[in-house]
Amino acid sequence: MVNAGAQAGLEEGVNAYSKGNYPAALKEFMPLAAKGNAVAQFNLGVMNERGQGVHQNYPKAVLRYRQAAEQGYVKAQLTLGVLYAKGQGVTQDDKESASWFSKAADQGNALAQFNLGVMYARGQGVPQDDKESALWFSKSAEQGDAVAQFNLGGMYAKGQGVPQDYTTAIMWYWKAAEQDNALAQFNLGQLYREGKIIPQDYNVALFMLHKAAEQGNSLAQFNLGVMCAAGEGLKQDLVQAYKWFSLAGIVAGEEATKNMSLVEAKMTAKEIETAQTLVREWQEKHK
Repeated sequence: MVNAGAQAGLEEGVNAYSKGNYPAALKEFMPLAAKGNAVAQFNLGVMNERGQGVHQNYPKAVLRYRQAAEQGYVKAQLTLGVLYAKGQGVTQDDKESASWFSKAADQGNALAQFNLGVMYARGQGVPQDDKESALWFSKSAEQGDAVAQFNLGGMYAKGQGVPQDYTTAIMWYWKAAEQDNALAQFNLGQLYREGKIIPQDYNVALFMLHKAAEQGNSLAQFNLGVMCAAGEGLKQDLVQAYKWFSLAGIVAGEEATKNMSLVEAKMTAKEIETAQTLVREWQEKHK
């Protein structure tokens, strides 16, 4: 339990830190850390890691993080997991990383739960186990982590670590898509476009593919190009098809560029000029 004096000192240190007054922050955090205050220890770890008010020193940062983590401070446990995963300030060690993520995950930290799900999926630092992976993705997804929601949707779609259940898969894709996860938006767009698992709905398909495409997802851009060129679910629009194929070609490469050339052959000079202007405007907007 933190006494009133320690709490006041901690608040003063945090206030000084937020204003960029690192010497004043250190003055408050150092004695508190020496007395075992986990928050102060963690904050000193951050300052040593970032070189704020002190020379950057990863070993000292790790020491402070460990002091806080061993007292159960969840942010420190998560941070140690990341440092061991990257080998920053410590020897890279997946087992140690998984151990710290596990401690933080058990305390309900959504990012640690997600990271643990990834490690079980890959067999990194822990035995490969799809059921454990799905369990931790589920815990993180329930707390609103969009990538965990997307991953969990994929696992339900494939029956990987969980019984195959398309309804649940689509539910998780929707939750992730509503948080602007481009991969979930792309998957939903394709599912509604194909109409195999769920009723075909071109309006939803175009809406989702457009949202993903606007985030730079090249597969969504390519598929939008196909739909615009073929008049699939909308009136044929060669200008928009050219635009999306051109943008997709930056990442997707040869097939998109080939399709753009096929579309270009059917366009007037004015249409090509308009499409090229739209490409430049999109690129400028998304710099």
